[in-house]
Amino acid sequence: MFDELTKVDIKKMQDELEYRITVLRPKILEEVVFTRSFGDLSENAEYHAAKREKGRNESRIRYLRNMIKTAKVIDTGSKEDEIGLFDTVTYYVEEDDCEEQVRIVTTLRQNSMAGIISKESPLGAAIMGKKVNDRIYIKVNDNYGYYIVIRKIEKGEDDESLEIRKF
Repeated sequence: MFDELTKVDIKKMQDELEYRITVLRPKILEEVVFTRSFGDLSENAEYHAAKREKGRNESRIRYLRNMIKTAKVIDTGSKEDEIGLFDTVTYYVEEDDCEEQVRIVTTLRQNSMAGIISKESPLGAAIMGKKVNDRIYIKVNDNYGYYIVIRKIEKGEDDESLEIRKF
């Protein structure tokens, strides 16, 4: 399966990859060598911490390389009256009698706590391509779903302001 990413997503990953290889990796290796000199490795907490950090960095490097290699680059454009990537959408939740707002992004830049959701989330997938006043059923799982009505679409663009997830 390929991750659908934008050109900006790819560039951000390439920049992070270059930083991790050219700057962070040498620093971490230097720290491993330095802490190894502290003596008995079985009781050397600093050495084990440095080795863990080295492992985390190498794991992230592998992840970034794989994501870049397997990514499918997608277009961020959408019709003026339809919901597309990077648009901010205000919608009415019938069940709760309230309005909410989200921004639709790629999975690499989602942050649900900040109202930034993936186009592949249940809500994101259901509203992509919809228009103002459309009533949509959001299926969360087999036992639960709810209806929303699109109230407002603010067109957005991939302006590099959103960070990629670090996990």
